[in-house]
Amino acid sequence: MMFEKLDRLKERYEELAQLLADPRVIADQERWRQYVKEHAELSDIVSKYTEYQELENEMDEAKELLRDSSDQEFRSFVEGELNGLRVRHERVRQELKRLLAPKDPNDEKNVIVEIRAGTGGDEASLFAGDLFRMYSRYAEVKGYKVEILNSHPTDIGGFREIIFGVEGKGAYSRLKYESGVHRVQRVPATESQGRIHTSAATVAVLPEAEEVEVEVDPSDLRIDTYCSSGPGGQSVNTTYSAVRITHLPTGLVVTCQDEKSQHKNKEKAMRVLRARLLDMMEKERHAEEAELRRAQVGTGDRSERIRTYNFPQNRVTDHRIGLTLHKLDRVLDGELDEIIDQLITTDRAQNLENMD
Repeated sequence: MMFEKLDRLKERYEELAQLLADPRVIADQERWRQYVKEHAELSDIVSKYTEYQELENEMDEAKELLRDSSDQEFRSFVEGELNGLRVRHERVRQELKRLLAPKDPNDEKNVIVEIRAGTGGDEASLFAGDLFRMYSRYAEVKGYKVEILNSHPTDIGGFREIIFGVEGKGAYSRLKYESGVHRVQRVPATESQGRIHTSAATVAVLPEAEEVEVEVDPSDLRIDTYCSSGPGGQSVNTTYSAVRITHLPTGLVVTCQDEKSQHKNKEKAMRVLRARLLDMMEKERHAEEAELRRAQVGTGDRSERIRTYNFPQNRVTDHRIGLTLHKLDRVLDGELDEIIDQLITTDRAQNLENMD
């Protein structure tokens, strides 16, 4: 099936080359631009497939020479050449599989990240704050822009919940692996006897949806306004600027109170709602692939414990790939690339295995 697909792609590539030289296509600039883009997208894989076919021809010629020759010295030379061709042939085959592997259509999108304190009381809310700072620092290093969409801070400096957007090319391709349960092991500042406490926070990473991707019927929404509140429930202002949007068909509820403007809070809440609706739609679409998705590191089940941050040993462990680094302080300061790069490598390798 892999080579049937490659043959079709090569035929299409050659067809596009002819179309791009057609005066009628050239006269239709919109159509011409679409064909130029498609032709360029196919260029790498067709070039690699041509290389693969040429190597197969060279291998066939070498095998024929071996069949027709009885000269031992010449046969040894040809066998050496054939072994080299086999190595190149297998390498190109693996590259073809990588190029054919399905790409996540969301990879180039901005993301919405939701962090919620889990088990562990006040310590869990402080850890949620640590995770927010970690992702903020990582975004800064990558040149991404962070915008808080909604937050419920605690009076000790943490967050019961914080939702924020990350804007930048390829943000989802890097951060999608962060979905899941993050566990922390450390001695709380309030612990007089120095006992290690374990708490957790959940992280959800959603690709941000464009309005055209998720159409929301205004009649499906119930919008409530109320006075925003701060840590401990105290009132922040006396105007009804906070917004709660309920999507009636699904029961999804989104609140936003960080802005003083009701209009801005509603705008931010709609961004979160669209992202959650897109996430729900994609989960339904991929339901039949559940077994395959569970076998991959991918975007993960949010109820799955994915990582442990151990402060006494300055250690961070990603349980999906068995990676342990003894530089927790630097990871929490935003040095996530080493972990994310290995998650991407593992995910791609598993995708290639599933193509066999």
